[in-house]
Amino acid sequence: MSKILDRIPSLPVADSVESVMDWLTGNLSSLFSFIQSGGKNAMNLITDMLVAIPPVVFILVIALIAFIATKKKLGLAIFSIVGLLFIYNQGLWEQLMNTITLVIFSSIIAIIIGIPVGILMSKSAVAENVIKPILDFMQTMPGFVYLIPAVAFFGIGVVPGVFASVIFALPPTVRFTNLGIRQVPKELVEAADSYGSTGWQKLFKVELPLAKSTIMAGINQTVLLSLSMVVIASMIGAPGLGREVLSALQRAQVGNGFVAGLSLVIFAIIVDRLTQSFNKKK
Repeated sequence: MSKILDRIPSLPVADSVESVMDWLTGNLSSLFSFIQSGGKNAMNLITDMLVAIPPVVFILVIALIAFIATKKKLGLAIFSIVGLLFIYNQGLWEQLMNTITLVIFSSIIAIIIGIPVGILMSKSAVAENVIKPILDFMQTMPGFVYLIPAVAFFGIGVVPGVFASVIFALPPTVRFTNLGIRQVPKELVEAADSYGSTGWQKLFKVELPLAKSTIMAGINQTVLLSLSMVVIASMIGAPGLGREVLSALQRAQVGNGFVAGLSLVIFAIIVDRLTQSFNKKK
């Protein structure tokens, strides 16, 4: 049996992928360059604006948002103050701002793409059958693999980091949007139809409001997945706390790596609790 299998010629999958990549980089290089330069300038502008805010003011604003979001409970607000002060004390404030910029951009792009795609899946069985395997592929493929096309398209820097993060973090928003809309009670949809609602009215006034909780859960996962790509994106030049972790790993500096990793954990907890608080029913 093994001899028969050995006689079967190897499928030229790698060569085919290389040919596609060569065609894309050769024919769309000007587009990729425009996106790379525009994205870099926009992200640098956001980072400079964040760095320009006095750390004390930034910390107090985050604590105030946490206090309001948790219905005037002090737990998350106090944790935010202590955690962010720790990051500032360790000299990682600018790296934190770079990380925030990366997470904001990748999360917003993933949400802008993900929600419409999820709506399309909920409305069309054909679209769902086509998109589901793509989402499975995106979720199961190791995150490091996304760095290869990111570097090929955009070179080294923060933009390819955002590109890889978007691909890695996109599926939860798509899946949860599809799930949330499909879970809307059919009786309510039929009632909207009986009152003569158009498709858009039914979507924006019935389905999306009722699916909000599920969609927000998907957005929460997308933001956290974007944050989890920070260290991987640092391998292709993306700045931030991930670069500090990578640098500590390369130099075998256990202490510096622990501090940078702890800073990422603190930021992730704050982001997770905030997004969950916004999702709680009033």
